[in-house]
Amino acid sequence: MESSNGKPPQGKEEGKTAPEGSIGGYESLHRLLESNLSPELFKEASRLLLGLNCARPLEAISLPGATPALAEAHDFDVQAFRFNADKEQMRQPRIVRVGLVQNSIAVPTTCHFADQKKAIMEKVKLIVDAAGASGVNVLCLQEAWTMPFAFCTREKRWCEFAEPVDGESTQFLQDLAQKYNMVIVSPILERDINHGEIIWNTVVVIGNNGNIIGIHRKARNAAIANSYFVGSINRVGTEVFPNAFTSGDGKPQHADFGHFYGSSHFSAPDASCTPSLSRYRDGLMISDMDLNLCRQIKDKWAFRMTARYDMYANLLSEYLKPDFKPQVISDPLINKRKA
Repeated sequence: MESSNGKPPQGKEEGKTAPEGSIGGYESLHRLLESNLSPELFKEASRLLLGLNCARPLEAISLPGATPALAEAHDFDVQAFRFNADKEQMRQPRIVRVGLVQNSIAVPTTCHFADQKKAIMEKVKLIVDAAGASGVNVLCLQEAWTMPFAFCTREKRWCEFAEPVDGESTQFLQDLAQKYNMVIVSPILERDINHGEIIWNTVVVIGNNGNIIGIHRKARNAAIANSYFVGSINRVGTEVFPNAFTSGDGKPQHADFGHFYGSSHFSAPDASCTPSLSRYRDGLMISDMDLNLCRQIKDKWAFRMTARYDMYANLLSEYLKPDFKPQVISDPLINKRKA
């Protein structure tokens, strides 16, 4: 696979310390392999690690000049790839350009909360501008993007970062969504003012007209072979907190949660993946996705055709009853034979 950003592969410069989170000075495993393997071996390694999209390696996308210029000026990684689908006779391709943003915090966690939030919004705006210049249709930000990942400390004062669905961060993004004709998916710590100010881990979906078109409150529900494109976003950098805390693993207390290694990427329904963004820099991953691939993979695997949802529903209903006993099939003569 060719280099996605048009620049020569990056490695550790002579006499310089490798950045925290790098792999021997390289921003990602993909770039390490690209720099150290022959073209033939690199092609095979990419096939094994990233898979093939419709039996072909992913294609890199050329972006408008404004995008790499913004990335270079503000030191964030940018990569872009295309997921294709097989050509159909009855449907035209349905291409959507989607972006992922990974970022570090912008100022120390000891700063005033309002200053921390403002600094993050200012740096994220530059990446949103790059996405807008690239014609991104749907842009996804990282979990709790307006704050440090302070949940690990278990200190309740960090709940001050929580805001209503139509709060400061949403208003900030509404203008950008309208400016760039772009849907923005904004995960925030929500304070539900209509229900006792309970706090939720919420995604606010902002339409391309700047309106709020919906919210989704997080539930852990990992899916295998779900026939959809998946964007995996991980924040980046090391966040050091004022007070030490423990992780409940018997190890000594510490003031950070470890290095967040970025590496955000897209996966397609056919299991092909993009390379990952940098392990230590902010980044923007862009992908053109042909949504026709979703139904093509559903048709190929036919999971829904053979599923028995009525059976699952009945079993779950029975399982929730206090007197439920699981079905266990065993031979009652086993123990007698041993005797």
